[in-house]
Amino acid sequence: MTTGERRLAAIMFTDIVGYTRLSQVNESLALELLSEHQHLLRPMFAAHGGTEVKTVGDAFLVEFRSAVGAVVCAVEMQKKMAERNAEVAPSRRLELRIGMHSGDVVQGADDILGDAVNVASRIEPLAEAGGVCISQQVFDQVRNKTDLKIEKVGDLKLKNVDLPMAVYKVNMSGREARAGRSGPRDRLAVLPFTNISPDPNDEYFADGLTEELITKLSEIKGLKVIARTSVMGYKRKEKKVSEIAEELEVGSIIEGSVRKAGDRIRISVQLIDSSTQEHLWSSNYDSKLDDIFAIQSDVASKVAASISTGFFSGGTRKDTKDIGAYTLYLKAMQLLNEVTEASTREALSLLQRAIAKDPEFARAYAALSNAWHMLAATGFEEFPAMGVNAEAAAKMALELDPNLAEAHAAMAGVHQMLDRFDAALVEADAAIRINPNLSEAYLTLGILDTIRGTPSQALMMFRRAHELDPLSPVAGEALASAATWAGDDELARGVLSRLREFNPKNPRTYLNIADYYMEKKDFDEAQKMVDVARGLSPGETMLPVSQGLLFALTGRRKEAEEALNEIRASSSESITLYGELFVVVALGNLDEAFKILTRQAEAHSWSSTITVDPLFAQVRNDPRYLEFCRKVGIRVPGAPA
Repeated sequence: MTTGERRLAAIMFTDIVGYTRLSQVNESLALELLSEHQHLLRPMFAAHGGTEVKTVGDAFLVEFRSAVGAVVCAVEMQKKMAERNAEVAPSRRLELRIGMHSGDVVQGADDILGDAVNVASRIEPLAEAGGVCISQQVFDQVRNKTDLKIEKVGDLKLKNVDLPMAVYKVNMSGREARAGRSGPRDRLAVLPFTNISPDPNDEYFADGLTEELITKLSEIKGLKVIARTSVMGYKRKEKKVSEIAEELEVGSIIEGSVRKAGDRIRISVQLIDSSTQEHLWSSNYDSKLDDIFAIQSDVASKVAASISTGFFSGGTRKDTKDIGAYTLYLKAMQLLNEVTEASTREALSLLQRAIAKDPEFARAYAALSNAWHMLAATGFEEFPAMGVNAEAAAKMALELDPNLAEAHAAMAGVHQMLDRFDAALVEADAAIRINPNLSEAYLTLGILDTIRGTPSQALMMFRRAHELDPLSPVAGEALASAATWAGDDELARGVLSRLREFNPKNPRTYLNIADYYMEKKDFDEAQKMVDVARGLSPGETMLPVSQGLLFALTGRRKEAEEALNEIRASSSESITLYGELFVVVALGNLDEAFKILTRQAEAHSWSSTITVDPLFAQVRNDPRYLEFCRKVGIRVPGAPA
């Protein structure tokens, strides 16, 4: 081509998700994966009429003669990468974002320049991991020319582009929309087992069996298992399997019943294809209580064979031989999921009794660490003391079983709580390598990415956590906040709407929705949500924080000061400091804000959202922010070490 020649072209930009972070953690692995990625993709460009212009780090710039060829190529690339990822360890996964625009380009000496190149580079970051985003111009050229389902994301303001541009995404889940929304067969939910025991107090055992099967099935390579938090929402709900499958977007469902009488148990379990209602496998077990571990492993193995995916290598491993300790553990896990002060403290006591019965019960130590952490995170105890307790329990769990995913996840949470971010990253990655279905490990990675100021990577991690635990308030809140700050209002609203649907009596759900409306400056709707939360629970600890923030943002200074007094009356210093910070920042009182941040840094009780939340923009622009970052270990790009 002649230098300076002008022509119309379809331009593709690709990018490897999380490559920068991987390079910092493991440079040799990053370079190895980069080479593999280039080897996989290059033959596909020419096959669809594309010409590689250049690579920029981990990104490809490719020119196509046809927009249709470019889009079809992008879809095939993502499919190829998904097939590859299904066969490798989580630490070796490669996920791409692809963006495209069509327009004028000018031939340079060894490059191409022009509006089409610039716009494509701005669209690429808008794609989700494994996704493809295109401009209006590309959409106009491909509509009705393929059977791809393409949906409008919105009219978005792109960096260095004067006017908002219509951006579309290619639906990667299939071609034309399927009837219903149930997912692939290898995406599975274990519904709460029905307790048919003579003693209703044995309910904990049915719930415990549900959780144990989720844990066992999570060990199966290639199987995506919905977390306990989400499935327990269906307990005692009269819903058809097809409805539940659609809501959780799963293709397979396990349901069953358990009857416990003395030292005997009878378990019925069945695996159902949610799209056809066909029973893929069913079995009954009638045995002694001591055989429960073997039963769990047998169920997991047969489910794996029935779904025809991966392998199960759990065997009959059990980390306690004491059925009494195991029973206490199951009761504790049921209580921990209630997330109240009373339930958490009772769970803590039960776990300590379980450990007293069996001092080598690794999972009990991991759960104990989480209980200590939860008491701090919910404001029922102060961070420093809880950090010491949580760390001791996590260390013991790892000493007893270095291959226990829950132990690595617990230690990751401890490190993150105590501002040891590099160590937290190592432990969270280790947890996911062992169990890729561990939602809490992805949550920790999302928090770490938020702290590091990489919101797009945080969004990806929170999305994974949410996919594994779609009804979890914690995962949903994190994803909705990240989506809001990323400008993905559709995703944020969808997640919050779903949380409201499944948690209609949880006041914090409405406070999260109020936060979204405050971010959008729709203060009337925000006040409505705060009022709903107040009606549900007038004593909710976060209520004065949300109300005080709303008063401050709407210029009602006197009312905001009154809310601050209510916040300061809290018995927990961590809750007090958290609430105070948001309100004083909204009031513009930065001197007071940095005094609070100093105290939070000492107590390890500061919020990770300070690094990305627009509310704290003025804090981040203040020279004192760098000093705070140094205290807590946040690396600020361009700042002196």
